[in-house]
Amino acid sequence: MRYLFVLPLALMGCTSLDQVGRAPQFSPLDQSFQHSAMYATPMPDEVVRRGASDESSLWAAGSNSLFGDRRASTRGDILTVVIEIDDSAEMKNSTGRDRSGQEQMGVGSLFGIPQRLDANLPEGASTAQAVDTSSASTFSGSGSVSRKEKLTLRVAATVVEQLPNGVLRIEGQQEVRVNFELRELIVTGYVRPVDISRQNEITYDKIAGARISYGGRGLISNAQQPRYGQQISDVLLPF
Repeated sequence: MRYLFVLPLALMGCTSLDQVGRAPQFSPLDQSFQHSAMYATPMPDEVVRRGASDESSLWAAGSNSLFGDRRASTRGDILTVVIEIDDSAEMKNSTGRDRSGQEQMGVGSLFGIPQRLDANLPEGASTAQAVDTSSASTFSGSGSVSRKEKLTLRVAATVVEQLPNGVLRIEGQQEVRVNFELRELIVTGYVRPVDISRQNEITYDKIAGARISYGGRGLISNAQQPRYGQQISDVLLPF
């Protein structure tokens, strides 16, 4: 029975042992949507000819002409995504509540009746201080959030799908390996062709459903992560 617990730990350890002494591998590009879109057969540019004189004209249709529109518009086209994030947020709030109450009631003298009653009451009881109550309640709370993010990146993305309404789905991947550390940048989302600039660029704030991932893999990244045993104990232990 004990081997059932040792086997998963051994399998998780094997996934890291095969990287010992080796640089992190690049993700295969031929298995992505970007690869299949790049190899898609494009539609030929439509050239409108109105007469024999148009054949010798300097003006031609298509994106390769002098004043042609070179912005990404169809599946397989490439555009540049500009990521310039400089956000900061700071929020503070506080709440306070205080309540107190006190009540007293007693009969000091009333035609000698309280004195006669006190004689029959238990020891320590008196009608002079029949009721004496007090209450107090205090509550205070405070919270604060402070965050600052700054990121400046540029990545080439490929149009992997053109939706029926004309919106383009893009996907961009970039990997840079320096020694034994691999830096990854992934961008996906949906853009409108009209939001693409004449320089064939689009900013991240015009990408609907944007998913931007910036991280890395390698020896340094692994050293910054807790060990498998510690991660498992954090999940299983209730204290």
